[in-house]
Amino acid sequence: MIVAGIDEAGRGSVLGPLVVAGVKIKRSKAKYLHMIGVTDSKKLLPKERERLYREIMRIIDGYHFQVLKPADIDSFVARKALNSLEAAAMARTINRLRPKIAYVDSCDVNARRFGKTIQSALECDTRVDSRHHADSENVVVSAASILAKVRRDREIAKLRKKLGNIGSGYPSDERTMKYLNKWIKRHRKAPEFARSSWKPVREMLNGHMQMKIYDFKHNGQAP
Repeated sequence: MIVAGIDEAGRGSVLGPLVVAGVKIKRSKAKYLHMIGVTDSKKLLPKERERLYREIMRIIDGYHFQVLKPADIDSFVARKALNSLEAAAMARTINRLRPKIAYVDSCDVNARRFGKTIQSALECDTRVDSRHHADSENVVVSAASILAKVRRDREIAKLRKKLGNIGSGYPSDERTMKYLNKWIKRHRKAPEFARSSWKPVREMLNGHMQMKIYDFKHNGQAP
């Protein structure tokens, strides 16, 4: 029987895409994922993820990525529907892989509801098993988490090569926030690779706009 694991990386990032990854594999082969050390990507160092990425690709029977751009994320956050965006991306991934069962790491507080949302968007005869912590409890989902994380890391590496030291892209990273603040101060807008709907970005934009208004009132012109 063919099963699939579905997970994402980059949901909480302020820079770069959110990546959904799916892997499909014969259930009888899942033991080989255990044998090579597949586990939740968050427990692995970058070099370990890269190594496992290559080994996973040799074992699995198929994979698919959905790369969601910041502009897409912002449009759904504005409607308070980020979970819906992610569910739709996971449904598209499952439709491409067409497994008998798809194990999903739920981002919704209600895992059953999240699974039903995905199920309703399927065009194939797949049963969705949506659970919290599936990325650490189901080795096939763990494999998907590694693929998603490595793909996102590579997308950030492309940005870093083009833009310089932007850090990891997460709001907890001081390098990322310094870079973003400098950009917004200079351009008076968020870059296209940033999520304008995220609170730290909104606060930076609001702060610099207030400075712009102050300068205009006191100096007679905008900076």
